[in-house]
Amino acid sequence: GHPHRDPLTGEHHAVAYEGGVRDAVRHVVVSAAGKVVRDTPIAVEHGPCIHDCALTARFAVVLDLPVTFSMRAVLGGHLFPFRWNRAHRARVGLLPRHGDATGMVWCDVEPCFVFHVANAFDGEDGRVVLDVIAYPAMFVSGGSGLDAPGRFERWTVDPATRRVDRRLVDRTPQEFPRIDERRFGQSHRYAYAVSVPPDGDPQLAGATRLYKHDLRTGSRRAHDFGDDRLLGEFVLVPATADAGEDEGWLVGFVIDTADEATDFVILDARSFEAAPVATVRLPHRIPPGFHGNWFPAA
Repeated sequence: GHPHRDPLTGEHHAVAYEGGVRDAVRHVVVSAAGKVVRDTPIAVEHGPCIHDCALTARFAVVLDLPVTFSMRAVLGGHLFPFRWNRAHRARVGLLPRHGDATGMVWCDVEPCFVFHVANAFDGEDGRVVLDVIAYPAMFVSGGSGLDAPGRFERWTVDPATRRVDRRLVDRTPQEFPRIDERRFGQSHRYAYAVSVPPDGDPQLAGATRLYKHDLRTGSRRAHDFGDDRLLGEFVLVPATADAGEDEGWLVGFVIDTADEATDFVILDARSFEAAPVATVRLPHRIPPGFHGNWFPAA
């Protein structure tokens, strides 16, 4: 689902999987010149759904969690053929960026599921720090909503003990975590996320807030767009190449459900609660579930 660019090397990394291949996923690296320079198979079981991944200076981080391929879902006519699998071991893999899968370190974690990673980095003590939105379970029922809301957690992955310590950052339901992309794979202070309805409504009704987390102080700020608004993912655009980590603009789409239109909104990341710096009106909906990256024209 989500490849990631290493800002220090220019490489793009992804963990790729195929529904028809249940015993392996692949770590793929594309160089800054656009060439595939690495395609490493990683042995797994049951065909796990791996929507996102992470990087550190030392590792590619693989999330092998208990949502796996389901033939029952296929035979039932479901377009999305993955379901919660209680028999699947939950683990986080640390793959050396310059080694093969024989050097993989698997670390056990309590059963849960992660769609999206904010970032990961190497700690000074040799452990890996990983910020995620974690769900206690996913796709247990046959409905289209969330079985339970996700919450912002910081995981500390210890390759020595092969365990993962999970610490709650914010229990408020939220999704689409993002950081300043210049910090990807390195330590970061700020993260941004979009509110999600506590009832897991896939239409996101009532989710009107954008959050800014200060992971150094533990504080959280909120920008509320008001009634009849639905948010998409917001992305940070630095003011300059050497700007501070939160010095720049947050850009994203906000649906006006009353007028069936969408605003492209620009916020000052430091004056977070203030009115938008600018708004561009688009006369149609842009679904908030679709999200990705912005790239400069150059």
